[in-house]
Amino acid sequence: MVRDIQKAGVLGAGVMGAAIAAHLVNAGIDVVLLDLEIEKGGQKIHLAREAVKAMAKAKPSPIFVNDWLQKIKTGTFSSDLKQLEDCDWVIEVVKEDLTVKHNLFKQIAGHLRADALLTTNTSGIPIAQLSEVLPSDLKPRFCGTHFFNPPRYMKLLEVIAGPETSQDVLSFFEQFGESRLGKGVVFAKDCPNFIANRIGVLAMMGVMQSMLEDKYTIEEVDKLMGPLTGRPKSAVFNTADVVGLDTFAHVSDNLYQAAVDDEMRDQFVLPHPIRAMIEKGYLGRKSGSGFYQKTKGEKSEILTIDLDTLTYRPKQKPNFPAVEVVKNEEDLAERLRKLVALNDRAGTFIWKALSTTLVYAVNRLGEVADDIVNVDRAVRWGFNWEMGPFETWDALGVSATAERLRSEGRPVPALVEKMLEKGVTSFYQSEKGVQRYMDIETLTYTDVPGRPNVLILADYKQGDHRVVKQTPGASLLDLGDGVACLEFHSKMNAIGSDTISMTQYAVKTVEEKFDALVVANQGGNFSAGANLMLLLMEAQEGNFEDINLMIAAFQKATSSLRYCKKPVVVAPYGLTLGGGCEFTLHGDGVEAAAETYMGLVEVGVGLIPAGGGTKEMLLRHVGGAAARGESDLLTPLRRIFETIGMGKVATSAEEARQFGFLKPTDGVTMNGDALVTAAKKRARAMADMGYQPPSVPDNIPVLGEPAYAALKLGLYMMREGGYISEHDAKIGTHLARILTGGALTPGTTMTEQHVLDLEREAFLRLCGERKSLERIHHMLTKGKPLRN
Repeated sequence: MVRDIQKAGVLGAGVMGAAIAAHLVNAGIDVVLLDLEIEKGGQKIHLAREAVKAMAKAKPSPIFVNDWLQKIKTGTFSSDLKQLEDCDWVIEVVKEDLTVKHNLFKQIAGHLRADALLTTNTSGIPIAQLSEVLPSDLKPRFCGTHFFNPPRYMKLLEVIAGPETSQDVLSFFEQFGESRLGKGVVFAKDCPNFIANRIGVLAMMGVMQSMLEDKYTIEEVDKLMGPLTGRPKSAVFNTADVVGLDTFAHVSDNLYQAAVDDEMRDQFVLPHPIRAMIEKGYLGRKSGSGFYQKTKGEKSEILTIDLDTLTYRPKQKPNFPAVEVVKNEEDLAERLRKLVALNDRAGTFIWKALSTTLVYAVNRLGEVADDIVNVDRAVRWGFNWEMGPFETWDALGVSATAERLRSEGRPVPALVEKMLEKGVTSFYQSEKGVQRYMDIETLTYTDVPGRPNVLILADYKQGDHRVVKQTPGASLLDLGDGVACLEFHSKMNAIGSDTISMTQYAVKTVEEKFDALVVANQGGNFSAGANLMLLLMEAQEGNFEDINLMIAAFQKATSSLRYCKKPVVVAPYGLTLGGGCEFTLHGDGVEAAAETYMGLVEVGVGLIPAGGGTKEMLLRHVGGAAARGESDLLTPLRRIFETIGMGKVATSAEEARQFGFLKPTDGVTMNGDALVTAAKKRARAMADMGYQPPSVPDNIPVLGEPAYAALKLGLYMMREGGYISEHDAKIGTHLARILTGGALTPGTTMTEQHVLDLEREAFLRLCGERKSLERIHHMLTKGKPLRN
């Protein structure tokens, strides 16, 4: 049957249940959230309603736009089960207790439609046991759908079949999870804690045990097992603090109880000092104290717990001289090989941690999953590792890793021994961009299963005749079907001369040889903005004419996108700041990832947007209001003045739409991995509809001196109130002059070039300000704005 999810019921309004409900709203699904009504202090408390209220204050927010929380209908198990009767899908997220879940299933079974799906978000109770109390006709429609916390941000969704789950239901959740919910879906077997937690928690527990046994500090471990080794910035102990030590202990305890045949079962025994922390209420971020504690006061400080005394001490900076050299190696595989080869405390620890996890992952094949792809994806997506365990085997070398294990008297997994006997020396192969993985039964290679609409540019470029032109900072690719792709690939995708030159080349080439252009990339973020280091060096040398030429070239590049004779679709995601936002604003269309954090943030470094961003916001909002015949132009002017002047950053693509960075007609793609394909489809459709480029505007409204004075008055009042600095007021005055037209007469109009000239003039003046240069330097060295 053809399935669709229009309405879902979420049973349980705890932290996880409420957040799942919010994410379903993000996906455009009607949601009813049910839980108990309890009495406390003589008052009845509606748990679901209270959970929705709490989410309005949650940071990070579980919902794209806070107002959307109103879309969640709430109720109680005792009074509102009828609300489930028109649900397409009901997901259970109550207490991890088999009896509690069984009782709830019995209670709701009669309220479900004959074709409704029922799933559980359990993280450890066997799906087979949970399904025992279900009516026979419901069992084929029941399975596990295990989200990771927080559901909005964590990519992984584990789908686990029960004994009688229909294959159609499993296939549906794979497609629905990827396309509608924006998840990476893996199929796990019905085993203790499934895939990601089984392997990821073992890795974390192993690291904690090694730290205590070999006398490393918490800071040393987080230094070694963070981005240096392809793990998230939160590393081990910050991750534990975020998850919650009580939650972490629950998972590890459950694994110890359930995984009775696991050869490394003892690794799941929580170390005594960590158990003692939990008993003292040191649960991590939720309690304010965990492995780390942030002090309160004017100058907050991050302290670290002493596991011997359970008191907090100042953080200690790790000292690994050899690591400081190796960390600059950008290729992760090469960096890992160099790290494990180090003959010091750092190399010893990293090798022990990695090798333990690698051996364990091989030994879990057949138990947690039947192939390496699901395992690697689960660990990467569930724990934010850059490489899964089998990808890491290949990075370190299967033969070399096996040999080192043997030399240390440690057992080599039987599968690895069998591979080497047969001359198979890697878990993956790649040929012309096609990724293949080793079948664990036949030891032969087969294509890695594709995901709906996912196109990985790094793999795609390996094919024949797909790269039109490439420089160190940018490339022009042929995506097929008459669509080209301008890809940034500099560090942080910062926009420099390479990007500018390639943009102009791309526009010229597309006009001659293609039907449409997509601006997209797949680094960590779309673009963090312009190359500030180059700008700082030029400004410190007083090379203002060179800066003028740089800004003029930037404006020419963004304008070329706007007035290209073929449609241009920009595909932002992640951080899309400063110049990255300006590139986006100049697309004919935008297909943004749902998780796009967009803003014109130049004021944070003492400057104003000068790549056409200020002009585009003025044209889009004040010019748009004038074109609609609206008489009040000061209100949209104030709005964009505030948006740019405060450096507002949207926390989702939908909020970017509210801020005016995205148009009502721009698209949002839930799954960031499918963004390039979605942008290509949009560009192709625009071309097929007979695209006509816009004309260069020469009638941008001038509000002139009265509006300029009103904006300056606002700046004065904020300065007097201590809300902004004197330099902030100076930046704001420059911005106000651009937006109001400078000295032009109110009621007249100005050309686009006039606004661009005002942008460039203000930018150059601010580059000559000492306080602006201090802000740029502070951002480059400290990674955060300076308010001076």
